[in-house]
Amino acid sequence: MGKNNLKFGTFFWRITSAHMITYFIMGIIAVYALNYEQLFETPPMSHLMKPVDSAWVAVGPVLQIIRGLIFAAALWFFKESFLFKQYGWLRLWGLLVGLSVLSTTGPAPGSIEGMIYTKIPVTSQLRGYIEVLPQTLLFSLLVFYWYQKPKRLWNILSVIFVTLIVVLSGFGWVTANQ
Repeated sequence: MGKNNLKFGTFFWRITSAHMITYFIMGIIAVYALNYEQLFETPPMSHLMKPVDSAWVAVGPVLQIIRGLIFAAALWFFKESFLFKQYGWLRLWGLLVGLSVLSTTGPAPGSIEGMIYTKIPVTSQLRGYIEVLPQTLLFSLLVFYWYQKPKRLWNILSVIFVTLIVVLSGFGWVTANQ
């Protein structure tokens, strides 16, 4: 698929599904590997994060559709800079890490602002990089290679994985509300 054949609907689906899939996978790994249950129940994180058994946390992966739309709308105007360029995945990853991780507009944990203005220890903030950096890297690689080698199989797999995420999040929502 060439640059001139890009359609926003396709771009939105690829960005959103790639984000949801990589967000879900890295989130599940992080919950267990970083012991988020305990971390989110103790200060200072307990003042900031909902417990992992919260209904909102359960439905969070489905709500990433909203972030997918925001990402797609923002990235749409810059797509030529990363979709069809050598090392485009690295350009996209650099953009995400620079603007979404390190340089947020507010003092989010792990951002430069968060390290300056919050009382959260820097070591606690850096811990989140173990989840966020691989997730944004996987997202960038998936989006880039999906455009480099578009196959119907990728579309089918993305529908299956997003459907699975929606179903699992629905089960989590129901379980958390009982």
